[in-house]
Amino acid sequence: MSLGEKSIGKLLIEYSIPAIVGTMVFAAYNIVDRVFIGRYVGTLALSGVSVTFPVFTIIVAFGMLVGMGASSLISIHLGQKDKEQAENILSNAVTLFIFIAILMSILSFIFIDELLYLFGATEKTIGYAHDYAIIIFPFFAINFISFGMNNIIRSEGNPKIAMKTSLIGGLLNLILDPIFILYFDMGVQGAAIATVISNIVSASWVIYHFTKSSKRVLTLSIKKMRLKFNIVLNILSIGISPFLMQIAASLVGVISNRTLLEYGGEVAIAAMGVIHSISSIIFLPILGVNQGCRPIIGFNYGAKKYLRVLEALKLTIIVATGIAFFGFILIMGFPNLFVSLFSKGDKELILIGTEGMRLFFLFIFLIGFQNIGAIYFLAIGNAKISTILNLLRQVILFIPFLIIFPIFMGLKGVWIAGSASDFGAFLITYFFLQKERKRLIILSEKIE
Repeated sequence: MSLGEKSIGKLLIEYSIPAIVGTMVFAAYNIVDRVFIGRYVGTLALSGVSVTFPVFTIIVAFGMLVGMGASSLISIHLGQKDKEQAENILSNAVTLFIFIAILMSILSFIFIDELLYLFGATEKTIGYAHDYAIIIFPFFAINFISFGMNNIIRSEGNPKIAMKTSLIGGLLNLILDPIFILYFDMGVQGAAIATVISNIVSASWVIYHFTKSSKRVLTLSIKKMRLKFNIVLNILSIGISPFLMQIAASLVGVISNRTLLEYGGEVAIAAMGVIHSISSIIFLPILGVNQGCRPIIGFNYGAKKYLRVLEALKLTIIVATGIAFFGFILIMGFPNLFVSLFSKGDKELILIGTEGMRLFFLFIFLIGFQNIGAIYFLAIGNAKISTILNLLRQVILFIPFLIIFPIFMGLKGVWIAGSASDFGAFLITYFFLQKERKRLIILSEKIE
């Protein structure tokens, strides 16, 4: 395969650009929803939809648990020229997606209002949050297949097809949002319906690719969908790192919403919703880069081409840091402009959101390095270190900061907790990567 021979720079462009486009379209899903809701339904509606953010991070968490665990294993097995085992992993991953989705849909549907109140809904916002969630919750399986299996398409060496999957759903969502929200005057329910329809189309495309497309490398087989304990264990052991990261993000979302409610009310929750939307504009392109580098690193690590692994890691960090720094410049320069996109003249939201954005993103230029460092260890199958690094920003550092800082600084403490955890996570990731660099050099010298 070209993953083991072509220049790292060309491979990174070939794999990352489609992934970046795909993740940016994925970002547009949430951003467009919130822009239309904030401008045409109101700040309370935006706050209500923002309350559901922890739910979506849980969806992404399970998508990563199976999708990224399976895709990392598939890359390594393709590097070892073991296509049959790669197809076994693919088929088992689909079974896991379906089982987890059914279980989540039932539980979340039964306890919908309890969950929303737990996540920070109030009497003023519960109606909006409920209207949005009641449509989204039953379709968890569609989300898993659309998002989770796209990682596997990338890992089998088809980054452009993975990009098309995201483009199909994202562009359709862009078209349907104004139709359902404005033309049919359905408010937050219209936004939810547009998202569900878009995800159904994307998931259909993914299933078609793995069953009918002539460009597929791996074939989804019903015969191989019977779960095998060793495959499931391997998928979960590697996928546990990004899974815990996203579960942590959901936990942080709950704590954050309740802290924001205490120190700033519903408007502060809406402001955090805006901040999360803007952060996705920066973070998801970086996620696209790490999705692009993961099969390159995984394949070459499996093939014992350690110098190529180091080269891929170095180049990926440079690109991700460049993206993060560019985002930092834009946010620090025009925070009020970004917040204004989500509001139709709500001065309180613009004021709180502008200050929050500047403080929350103070060290955002460091997240490219930290994120790629964590994803590197996932790509080589070292789930333990990857889990630690992934949890640094959103649990190990952020939660204590989120609890302590507001006691002394009020609402400002919530925003500063984000930037402080970014800085601390960078320092610790740097330490781990330096040790790994030395290890790879020693391994390459032994082979030579």
